[in-house]
Amino acid sequence: MSTTDSPTDDFVAHRNLLFTVAYEMLGSAADAEDVLQETWLRWADVAREEVRDPRAYLVRVVTRQSLNKLRGNARRREDYVGPWLPEPLLTAPDVADDVVLADSVSTAMLLVLETLPPVERAVFVLREVFAVEYDEIAAAVDKSPAAVRQIAHRARSHVEARRPRNEVSRDFAEQVFQRFIAAAATGDLQGLMDVLAPDVVLITDGGGKKSSALRPIVGAEKVLRFLAGVYDLSSKVDVVTVNGTPALRLELAGELEAVVTFTVNGGVITDAYVVRNPDKLGRLGAAVELAREVTR
Repeated sequence: MSTTDSPTDDFVAHRNLLFTVAYEMLGSAADAEDVLQETWLRWADVAREEVRDPRAYLVRVVTRQSLNKLRGNARRREDYVGPWLPEPLLTAPDVADDVVLADSVSTAMLLVLETLPPVERAVFVLREVFAVEYDEIAAAVDKSPAAVRQIAHRARSHVEARRPRNEVSRDFAEQVFQRFIAAAATGDLQGLMDVLAPDVVLITDGGGKKSSALRPIVGAEKVLRFLAGVYDLSSKVDVVTVNGTPALRLELAGELEAVVTFTVNGGVITDAYVVRNPDKLGRLGAAVELAREVTR
């Protein structure tokens, strides 16, 4: 390792990578920031001459802290009112250029990762997204390399069976969103129906603080009825980049009301995710920097 970099320099160089690891582990930017704070405290106290690879060391600490946070959050998730969705992040459009990163932080993928046990989630994220070596992952999750390989295989199979298929370009997805906005603004119900798959699934997250459906809504007509009953579909709507993909930002009376992300397949929206919980709408003012590599 460099003998000239200060602990702060090293940490700053790795910060975007560490935040991305923690966020993919937790689905919460607030929790990821807590993990980074704990990691910094440990990094500041470590004897630096004993650390050969700052990246490996910091990723290991972030992983362990994230696992602790995941386990501590289990009861909170059980008590959560209605469906839980990950905290949306405003991201720079160029995140979409890294296909692996954009896919891994999409709402749909983060929901798949939620179905994995904590260690499986950690192993999958570290191996499949960040290409961490098995030996390093083993040190992070306190397992043998052989056990980690088995866990990775199991997690990969689980994710592949549930992985969302969103195989359209960003430009095409944005065209679909613009059609949705135009139809909503003019009250064109048939236009809205044409953009939605007949069996579209809508999941809403109000966290018990805003009106939301307590279970998924299935079917284009039911989805439109729900949206019309909760929102003024002619309200201010902007297309923004959230979690590496195009999304809708809704404002009512000048206040941020909701963020909507979609899965698009076959030219229509097959899944829609609406976050209304005000506790989860704080990361939409400025783009959050995500990374799979160390930045200098």
